[in-house]
Amino acid sequence: MSGLNKIILYYGFTPIDDPEAIRLWQRTLCEKLNLKGRILISEHGINGTLGGDIEDLKNYIKATKEYKGFKRIDWKWSDGTGEDFPRLKVKVRDEIVAFGATDELKVDKHGVIGGGEHLSPEQVNELVEKYGDDVVFFDGRNAFEAKIGKFRNAIVPDVRTTHDFIKEIESGKYDDIKDKKIISYCTGGIRCEILSVLMKNRGFNDVYQIQGGIVRYGEKFGDSGLWDGSLYVFDNRMAVDFTDEAKVIGECEKCNGATNQFYNCANQQCRELTLLCDECAAKYSSAACTHELVK
Repeated sequence: MSGLNKIILYYGFTPIDDPEAIRLWQRTLCEKLNLKGRILISEHGINGTLGGDIEDLKNYIKATKEYKGFKRIDWKWSDGTGEDFPRLKVKVRDEIVAFGATDELKVDKHGVIGGGEHLSPEQVNELVEKYGDDVVFFDGRNAFEAKIGKFRNAIVPDVRTTHDFIKEIESGKYDDIKDKKIISYCTGGIRCEILSVLMKNRGFNDVYQIQGGIVRYGEKFGDSGLWDGSLYVFDNRMAVDFTDEAKVIGECEKCNGATNQFYNCANQQCRELTLLCDECAAKYSSAACTHELVK
């Protein structure tokens, strides 16, 4: 062991004949390497976030790439530890991202069939520079994530969970952008692999996605590009910045002060996250229900 800890984020779309066998193999591998995090497996592929010692993570990647369908995975690294995750979870699901669209998602050895065109971070900026207002950024995450960071002038759909997206894009709210150039984006790129298919199937004619998602864009341009704010992440870190120059665009839900920090509600049955500044967090985080208090 090196003593240096990191987190990896990854996904791979490929046909899997026996998801349960892959689950058992992945769980055994992670336990052997003392890794924590979450891995979801379906007949369409794999989606994971893991933390631990950097050498153990490298060994995990090396072993996982031995499965032919996972050779093309784009592994994304960030600062963090296995302690950012309470435990290891490796599960089989109908979908590795729960859009409720198993009938529409088709994959082959090359990945998702019929999705939006992949753009590198450089190509994203080039498209915006060339076409200006005819380019629309479309957030593929849960709406609350955009409170602390998003692409400039992006459309943020009114969704609480990924399950809400189909109803949202069928609502007619976005019919006026169906002929514009739409750049869908999400944390690491996985949600947009599917969302771009769903949008194209519903008449959005020119849909793109960012190769590697916000993570790869931030690695390339930091806070000097078209991204503003912090990136929400689904582990104990809650939020990460690409540079020390990151704007703070979030507002405390109690006093409207600047913040990028979400807090879990003191009521464990609530499950709602609340965006609070340090002062309000100290004052209200032990309330019976933080979320109800700031309404």
